[in-house]
Amino acid sequence: MNICVVGTGYVGLVTGAVFADLGNDVVCVDNDPAKIATLDAGQMPLYEPGLEEMVARNRVDGRLAFTTDLASAVRRSVIVFITVGTPPRNDGGADLAAVEEVARAIGAAMQRYTVVVNKSTVPVGTGDLVREVIERHQPAPVPFDVVSNPEFLREGSAIEDTLRPDRIVIGAPNQQVAMSLLELYAPLERPMIITDVPSAEMIKYASNAFLATKISFINAVADMCERAGADVTHVMRGMGLDARIGTAFLSAGLGYGGSCFPKDTESLVHTAATLGYDFTLLRAVIAVNRGRAGHFVETIERTLGPLDRRTVAVLGLAFKPNTDDMRDAKSVEVIEGLLARGATVRAYDPVAMPNAQKVLPAPVTYCESPYEAAAGADALALVTEWNEFKFLNLERLRGLMRQPVVFDGRNLWEPERMRRLGFAYHSIGRRPVRPA
Repeated sequence: MNICVVGTGYVGLVTGAVFADLGNDVVCVDNDPAKIATLDAGQMPLYEPGLEEMVARNRVDGRLAFTTDLASAVRRSVIVFITVGTPPRNDGGADLAAVEEVARAIGAAMQRYTVVVNKSTVPVGTGDLVREVIERHQPAPVPFDVVSNPEFLREGSAIEDTLRPDRIVIGAPNQQVAMSLLELYAPLERPMIITDVPSAEMIKYASNAFLATKISFINAVADMCERAGADVTHVMRGMGLDARIGTAFLSAGLGYGGSCFPKDTESLVHTAATLGYDFTLLRAVIAVNRGRAGHFVETIERTLGPLDRRTVAVLGLAFKPNTDDMRDAKSVEVIEGLLARGATVRAYDPVAMPNAQKVLPAPVTYCESPYEAAAGADALALVTEWNEFKFLNLERLRGLMRQPVVFDGRNLWEPERMRRLGFAYHSIGRRPVRPA
């Protein structure tokens, strides 16, 4: 099947590579010539495990190509995916300017029946908007249909999530149109939900908002645990074994970040308001999340005292492990809070430091290893739970630090072990421990 994917960010690039790997002929389109040149040179504009190899394999086999010529790509394709960004506006709503621009170009280029698929995260009602824009910009009437097919990818495991999703949601105006997407996804042999377009658009936002709610809920519980002397990790296990609740997204920490949860929760609140509904529950979820980084920095200051002569080593900068994405990363809030209090910050991340330097320039010192970051530090703050941090030589780390004080923002280590190793250890929703 000939497929066009418009947009080569996380969603577009992964979607295009996976569909090509399934035997389709895919053209990925982007209006940034530099990005297309980078992709044609075999270089990835983003870090995602396994993506570079998949792209290279399908380019060699001739199933995957990159271009800036959207019109040509649309004319050769039977299905066109829109996967451009929908960043937040100042009022919290989603900015659909890129979606509308692509819809205009599709309308101008379309010469035969085409299925246009919204895969970008868009508010309910966008399917109707895309249809209207395409109709207005067609030189002559050409039949087409607009489908909603939201993505549920997690950065760091996007290929796995595309190949083995929990469900595939297809919002189509009728069963015949839905069959086009069913045929495309059939090789994956995964559960499929066929619904109308508005419901599919709501499924995406409702899913992300619910997961964000779980995160903020357990973080609020963690604050209570710190006051009550309880252990939030035990509370989480006790809750998570209830099949109605589950353990996923129920780990206390610094809150959610990245390109999806912050934007999507704000957008759903905004959409609710336009429909005349005050989504107070979700506004509380957002408020809890906004306070997490500040609470963490206050704990550091309360423990160490004035920070103007303190050096803090920060481990982990990306918003989550296995990505170099710095969008709404908690490290930015934490480091800005430390710097504002006069602290010296030494930072390390396995892959995100080039992107971090664009949003966190001097006076942050970027280091080549966790051990270099910890050398001479008065405290270590773990912000992103990269797997390699689980296996650090903690005895070596302690020996390099001026003071063996650790603030664990992700509850990566066990308090008793840290106590035996000689650390003063502060984590989220658990009692602090002192060295043995």
